[in-house]
Amino acid sequence: MPAAAAPAHPRDVLLDAQASAARLPVCDHYSGVEARMRKSLQLQQEMSEEFGHCVFDVTLDCEDGAPVGQERQHAELVATLACEAAPGARVAARVHTVDHPAFGQDVDVIAGRAGERLCHIMIPKVESVQDVLRAASALDAAGARHLPLHALIESPAAVQQAFEIAAHPRIQSLSFGLMDFVSAHGGAIPASGMGSQGQFEHPLVVRAKLEIASACHAHGKVPAHCVVTEFNDAAALQAAAGRAAAQFGYTRMWSIHPAQIRPILAAFAPEAGEVQRAGRIIAAAQAADWAPISDGGVLHDRASYRYFWQVLERAHQTGQGLPAVAQPWFAQAATIAP
Repeated sequence: MPAAAAPAHPRDVLLDAQASAARLPVCDHYSGVEARMRKSLQLQQEMSEEFGHCVFDVTLDCEDGAPVGQERQHAELVATLACEAAPGARVAARVHTVDHPAFGQDVDVIAGRAGERLCHIMIPKVESVQDVLRAASALDAAGARHLPLHALIESPAAVQQAFEIAAHPRIQSLSFGLMDFVSAHGGAIPASGMGSQGQFEHPLVVRAKLEIASACHAHGKVPAHCVVTEFNDAAALQAAAGRAAAQFGYTRMWSIHPAQIRPILAAFAPEAGEVQRAGRIIAAAQAADWAPISDGGVLHDRASYRYFWQVLERAHQTGQGLPAVAQPWFAQAATIAP
């Protein structure tokens, strides 16, 4: 008799093509000074060895990192660092805005030289889908047609266009740029709206965050929450990251200091009991060939299976321990998209 076929992998059964975007790491760490960029890449390698896979992206920053007049030199440095990164590293670059004189040069140098080593390109101050089209065309011309784009939404007008921007097939993630968003209101939002607490209370800021998150979820893209600038206040960071994840629908967050990375991982991680429950339910579903099951007197079907599989993926992404039954699923295939 022929050997029985191996059970279908939960990811293949439960997730569609759009859902693959949700497998980005939950932390995106930014640095633009050479010494800090090198330290960030080293820390990424060390934590990858600790957890067995890459748990955060490193984005090398040209927009805020390049000294005025030395944009080309900085772009060349970014390309060199990306090419020198360890195998399996997830390295991205934030280039200048599409209307900046250095934008085309950034793309030519970084994507042209290091495109195969990059996981994405971040475009700041995206105002409309036309900016996305311009960036995608530049990447294509540089031979980096494969590279996804991340867009930074930083103005009221851009928030209004968030759904159209998120719908573009080249877009993988939208980030919220809090500081520029507040300053774009000409003083109508007080400085407290940029703080770790006030940004979750001012109605205009809250509305912008929800619009961006909703646009991303509508189109299977990843919403990335803004930084917490009080980087010496671990409690403020933890609280902000927890609210972004639990109340605002964000599945990813920026870090601007190495000390912020582990708290972000912890804030976006599911609770241990939820992880154990997810492993039990997915294993029972697989054994039942994905027909409905009862767990503790509660009915579950493919809708809840999808949710609990995503709990397991998030646990893996954030370096949490997995139940024994779930470990083979993650040993067979990586959960973070290339």
